Amino acid sequence: MAHSPSKYADFEGLREQAAALRRAGLSRRQIRDRLRIDNNDILNRLLQGEPPPEWTKRPNAKDDLRAQARELRLQGCTYDQIQVELGCSKSSISLWVRDLPKPERRDPAEQARLASRKRWEHELAVRDEQRQKTKAAAAAQIGTMADRDLFLTGVALYWAEGAKDKPYARRENVQFVNSDPGVIRIYLAWLRLLGVEQERLRYRVMIHATADIEAANRYWADLVGVDVSVFQKTTIKQHNPKTVRKNVGENYRGCLVISVRQCAELYRRIEGWWSGMVHAVSGITPPSHSGKV
Repeated sequence: MAHSPSKYADFEGLREQAAALRRAGLSRRQIRDRLRIDNNDILNRLLQGEPPPEWTKRPNAKDDLRAQARELRLQGCTYDQIQVELGCSKSSISLWVRDLPKPERRDPAEQARLASRKRWEHELAVRDEQRQKTKAAAAAQIGTMADRDLFLTGVALYWAEGAKDKPYARRENVQFVNSDPGVIRIYLAWLRLLGVEQERLRYRVMIHATADIEAANRYWADLVGVDVSVFQKTTIKQHNPKTVRKNVGENYRGCLVISVRQCAELYRRIEGWWSGMVHAVSGITPPSHSGKV
């Protein structure tokens, strides 16, 4: 169909109208209908340099791959390396990165090292994914803990990490020290199960002098659900310059010491419970005692 020569005579005026409509958020179809333009070439020329409004942009499933391909190309990767990394075709890669400069040719030995590193990084990622799956499956096996489950767990936990009476030093104290928040939560749940009142608990942080002591106290206070003002004086551990500490950084919060007041009888019961557990797995009947402990 032939167009009237006068229809697009005022091209610049028409271009201004088209640009104004585009900036107002109209789509190409809306602009075409509004200005009665039936020639796509003319419409392209009228809208040249005018970006489409956001609402007209359709999400592209390959946009993320394209961005990754361009980033890898800028890092100096070849088409083959990008294909291995992203699993897409070379033709797509070529379209996505053809405007980027070609990477400098690397020494074959360096290329081999890079390829080996990529393979190892991939292997580590696969291993980590499998590791997380195994942990998640194991966590799901636990489900809910019955009171007896928590009771036995707490006894074993205390005997592993808590203070113990010695023949050469009679200290029937219930005191527990640990740096693992999960362990602390289980221990406190165990004490609640045993009926130990919150008022009988005393808290103290033990930490190296180079750490953020105030932040550590706030962290542990939040974890156990008390105000930091009730904490006892912090025990500061001096650093030995001859040793290399690995427990450093913002996640280092020292250890929390939890003591129970008026606890001699409780300690004796804990020791008895532990003895009973050991005898139970050994098939031995624990010795009986008459009277109260």
